Amino acid sequence: MAKRGSQPSSRTVLLICCEGALILGAVVLAAWIRLGRDAADVMLREYGLLKAVLITLSCQFCFDYADLYDLRVVGDRRELFVRTLQALGATSLILAVFYYWIPALVIGRGVFIIAAGLVIFVTIGWRLAFVWATGHVRPHERILLVGSSPATVRLARELRDRQAELGVVIVGFVDAGQAAAEQHLDLPGSSIVHGIDEIPMLVKSLSVDRVVVSLADARGKLPMDKLLQMRMAGVSFAQLPSVYEEYTGKIAVDNLRPSWLVFSDGFHKVKDARGLKRLADLAGASVMLLLASPVMALAAAAIRISSAGTVLYKQARVGLNGRVFTIVKFRSMRVDAETGTGAVWATPGRDTRVTAVGGWLRRSRVDELPQLWNVLRGDMSLVGPRPERPEFVEGLTETIPFYGLRHAVRPGLTGWAQVRYPYGASVEDAMEKLQYDLFYIKNRSMALDLYIMFETLKTVVTRSGS
Repeated sequence: MAKRGSQPSSRTVLLICCEGALILGAVVLAAWIRLGRDAADVMLREYGLLKAVLITLSCQFCFDYADLYDLRVVGDRRELFVRTLQALGATSLILAVFYYWIPALVIGRGVFIIAAGLVIFVTIGWRLAFVWATGHVRPHERILLVGSSPATVRLARELRDRQAELGVVIVGFVDAGQAAAEQHLDLPGSSIVHGIDEIPMLVKSLSVDRVVVSLADARGKLPMDKLLQMRMAGVSFAQLPSVYEEYTGKIAVDNLRPSWLVFSDGFHKVKDARGLKRLADLAGASVMLLLASPVMALAAAAIRISSAGTVLYKQARVGLNGRVFTIVKFRSMRVDAETGTGAVWATPGRDTRVTAVGGWLRRSRVDELPQLWNVLRGDMSLVGPRPERPEFVEGLTETIPFYGLRHAVRPGLTGWAQVRYPYGASVEDAMEKLQYDLFYIKNRSMALDLYIMFETLKTVVTRSGS
């Protein structure tokens, strides 16, 4: 399963901010073209600048939903042009609704049409210039990796795939004792594999900014006296789990030692924050239940009409501190789906146990809406690791290191793993999602929760990751 990128990089933030200024300028220019001398009065005395900001924010909101702030999309010119047109079409619909209900928001008749043409020219030109500039500017950071474990190779591939976005370059690998010839076959690109004693020479000759060490590979083998001299000379060092977390938005479980979890930042437990999160859960779940009630009524009727059996489906799940609770969902499978088989992993894609209506409920995430009741009861939160079935938790805890740590917080209706990793149901998928869940538990905050909710809405609207 391909994973999506992590949190926005500094280059992505720069792209967004500069583009916002350019779009705002395009709207102001369009007003001047359309209104002439009256444009100044409209902008200064009739809140024209605020109205232009509304157009800019609506436009960038649609750009984000079209994944136009994914720098891998920006690099494909045809995809960039098509998605830009689609996003501007969606912006037109959003503004049409605003203007219908609040006509006073209109800057001037015909201004948006002119602005749309200018925005296409400005944004595409800016993005092409941005791609060219990022390709010719010195990398933000040159990294030397010490170790060649699977986690090290995964980090290198992630950084290679997102090089234009992150501005990070892997200049080479240092072998820490494995069979270099064999390991080299698994390393991305034209990687360099050297002996561990060559680190000081490599740092100097390759202009390394940071040495990232996999202690699982290199513990007891590093020339600490030489590395200390390099540290005093200004060379930065970091452990692989910290850099992996920084650039991927997850924690590398297979390269993790308990000491790193114990002494690293994060995992804050603030009483006031827990109370605020619970208050937000109650308010959010109540509002969502009210707004979703017509959709839930239609879903219940469709289930009742299309297949025999109950409308709601109840299932045991493992929650906070390992406590088992009953989750409530709309039934999306046949009543006899697990008769004779017991608990089995769901099959991604085409699952013959899923009913026709159930398939739509799953793709639209409507089947999850009854869990808002679990949020109100306190079994779940709006955001947190997704709760798993007890039958699977026992096996996963034995198979996957640190799996039990995900029960340190309330499970969620949605989570960091759900917006960063496509749907999957296997031990490998559970391992991948655990790495995202640990990142969330370590860095959880109200700001991160809001970001996850926004990304969840985006996932539902675009039906990505279904």
